[in-house]
Amino acid sequence: MANKGKVKVTADGVEGFFRRAKAEAKKLDRGHAIEAGIVVNFAKAEDMAQCLSAERLRLLREVKSKGSTAVGDLAARLKRNRRAVDRDLGLLEGAGLLRVSYQSNPGHGRLKFVSPVARQYTLTATV
Repeated sequence: MANKGKVKVTADGVEGFFRRAKAEAKKLDRGHAIEAGIVVNFAKAEDMAQCLSAERLRLLREVKSKGSTAVGDLAARLKRNRRAVDRDLGLLEGAGLLRVSYQSNPGHGRLKFVSPVARQYTLTATV
């Protein structure tokens, strides 16, 4: 899947989910197209802040700006421990913000690559 869409990260819980769904349904009823994209919704702003720490946001920005990159190279560019980057990647991938893949490295096993799922990320929190 090419990263052509947008990812919107929100922290407005169930109410926000239903508000967005209702707005999209109204657009469809009027015959308007809706924009393709991914919405990641956190129940509370605190949950979003915990998932998207300063280091994880830095990692997300780096992957978005550089595109698909080997995890070892990413850790070196960020001057961070590879295991810490791996742990953060797992969390961001689980939230649907990044994609992890593996490529064969003959004689050396496999290389782990990370790539963005979208060309644009929007973070919105209501406190």
